[in-house]
Amino acid sequence: MSRLRGKKAEDLACCYLQQQGLDLVTRNYQCRHGELDLIMLDDEILVFIEVRLRNNQRYGSALESIDVHKRRKLIFTANHYLQHENYLREMRFDVITIHNDNALEWFRDAFSTD
Repeated sequence: MSRLRGKKAEDLACCYLQQQGLDLVTRNYQCRHGELDLIMLDDEILVFIEVRLRNNQRYGSALESIDVHKRRKLIFTANHYLQHENYLREMRFDVITIHNDNALEWFRDAFSTD
């Protein structure tokens, strides 16, 4: 995915989530082991959001593309963020999938930290 397409997908996801009442904390948080696309607040819950864009499902759905290795990287990066920012609050991982026609799906609590 090109950087421009990725940024547009993140912009679309961020706008949609803000319309749903979430507040943006930061975008594209990076540490040496990974990146978090969006970090938002849903009331008092800190939400780490992975945005996935798919042109077709030849290699599986956008949600299926988040395998165990990707989940580990997201969890590690979220823990890094929590330690760096001294956040002690409830959290969850959500996924926004965007398909070629800009159809957007929001998967709340898409995976656990187990």
